Amino acid sequence: MFDQINGLPVHALVLHAAVVFVPLLALGAIVYALVAPWRSKIGWAVLLLGIVAPITTFVAKESGEKLYDRLIGQGLKGKGKEILDDHMHFGTMTFWFSLALGVVSIVAVILTRRGSGSVNKIVEWVLSAAMVVLAVITGYYVFRTGDSGATAVWGSY
Repeated sequence: MFDQINGLPVHALVLHAAVVFVPLLALGAIVYALVAPWRSKIGWAVLLLGIVAPITTFVAKESGEKLYDRLIGQGLKGKGKEILDDHMHFGTMTFWFSLALGVVSIVAVILTRRGSGSVNKIVEWVLSAAMVVLAVITGYYVFRTGDSGATAVWGSY
């Protein structure tokens, strides 16, 4: 399922979804956390991105593992393998942090939706802080994943 479509690696076809949706989730989470008046306008988008971004990251990670196995089977070793090992580590971290950000964002949107009034201010601040911290960490890892992937494909090693 995650290996190939019409002879093309699934990873090359799906990774761009994660490259788009994960930073959008991070940006949306930061805005949602820090700009309370906008929450009613962007809550639906943050909620949707909290679901979609981790899914796209999971598919990119799984398809990347299939591609890695294929390349190892074809004899990849040395510096190229080291670069891909780093890339896979960053991709795994991106998945876990985007999943955590997605879960915290979904919880925050549900608990703080306009008019609910059921959330304590301290809980709101904790969720907001968690969203900002997770968004920054997730942004870092999505950048490192993309950079190491670009180096693996286009760099000289």
